[in-house]
Amino acid sequence: MSTLTDTEISEIEKANASGLQPVVFIHGLWLLSSSWAPWRALFEENGFSTIAPGWPDDPESVEEARKDPDVFAHKMVKQVTDHYLEAIDALTLAPAVVGHSFGGLIAQKIAGTGASEATVAIDPAPFQGVLPLPVSSLKSSAPVLANPLNFGKAVALTLEQFTFGWANNLDAAEAEELYTKYHVAASGVPLFQAATANFNPFTETKVDSKNPARGPLLIIAGERDNTVPPAMTEAAYKIQSKNPGTTEYLVIPGRGHSLTIDSGWKEVADETLVFLTKQTAND
Repeated sequence: MSTLTDTEISEIEKANASGLQPVVFIHGLWLLSSSWAPWRALFEENGFSTIAPGWPDDPESVEEARKDPDVFAHKMVKQVTDHYLEAIDALTLAPAVVGHSFGGLIAQKIAGTGASEATVAIDPAPFQGVLPLPVSSLKSSAPVLANPLNFGKAVALTLEQFTFGWANNLDAAEAEELYTKYHVAASGVPLFQAATANFNPFTETKVDSKNPARGPLLIIAGERDNTVPPAMTEAAYKIQSKNPGTTEYLVIPGRGHSLTIDSGWKEVADETLVFLTKQTAND
């Protein structure tokens, strides 16, 4: 049975009808797919079609999400990855894929199947084999990982927690604005899956980094990201760079984990656009 919503099917049909190179946007924890709206507009202005499926059972809006946060509970990495792969399979053309945070991990899992034309992973959550675990990353994940009971729950961040993990490079007014506009509860499971990945041979956070069909990959890091610090993204890059395909790494100076949604989003989007325009034009 299909896991795609009517809205997602409509977006896919529109992308197919356009005949344009599609781009699939994948959000991470504590956001909804609507957070990609400015990116989608930019990419569509530059000749791409776009889709931004949610995670399975995601509400349509932040307002709905806050009324029923429990809907986010129990979502696991493989379930979410399979949902995006179903959307990709419904596209006529192989898409480029862009993901942020856990969406960046899922984007790399999709690339490892050979299903993406080119991939950009922005501040991606670590996959199995990424070993660095900086103190700031532990602190940012503590609201979930400090309580084992959160494994089966949906967990919301306080403004203080959001500011440390996401908005540490922003002033207080912008941090609160982003929190109010975008923040929703998130499944605790993926964080536990990532935290135990290097001790679990059956982890769902495995990425096939060696597949020669992986395609071009760009990993983008925020220099001041507390949630996924550059030590983690650089480790992911070193593993991925052994792939025969193009692998690039870019650190955006002075940026935190909110780099896809804050006032400087376009700087990151422009770098992503340049990379994907070049890589998809080559194919």
